[in-house]
Amino acid sequence: EQRKGRLAGLKVAIVGDILHSRVARSDVYAMTKLGMEVRLAGPKTLLPRFFAFEGVTVHESIDAAISGADVVNVLRIQLERQQAGLFPSTREYARVFGINDDRLRLAAEDVLILHPGPQNKGLEISSAVTYSERSAIHDQVQNGVAIRMALLDLTLNGGANS
Repeated sequence: EQRKGRLAGLKVAIVGDILHSRVARSDVYAMTKLGMEVRLAGPKTLLPRFFAFEGVTVHESIDAAISGADVVNVLRIQLERQQAGLFPSTREYARVFGINDDRLRLAAEDVLILHPGPQNKGLEISSAVTYSERSAIHDQVQNGVAIRMALLDLTLNGGANS
């Protein structure tokens, strides 16, 4: 809302390891409640078989998911699960599913890029995109620290220091 001015009606693509991501499940729940259109995309092996939320579509094509998207939330590939053979190689993943400047030409001109971290540098998202004006990743990190501090204060002190 800070960068887009509204939440309702935004088209949000969540891409990457949807199957193992707590972030994806939480985001989908909150975003659909706030009136956003959510598109999920990633390798077939990293997509849930069933995702029954109104306002959510599942794509095996990253290009289809990010086409016209206002926001692209790029999830971390959990490399510790790679031994299960969920995709051919990290090089292949970056080529087929990685978010880069060329691929973002399909998104809205003022697309906002998010990543919950930690990133596998150059795998899920190119460095050029990570450090571009479109990226709010640095803001996410800063805001995350403040939120955790506030929650810790609330838990330990009942929010007396807020």
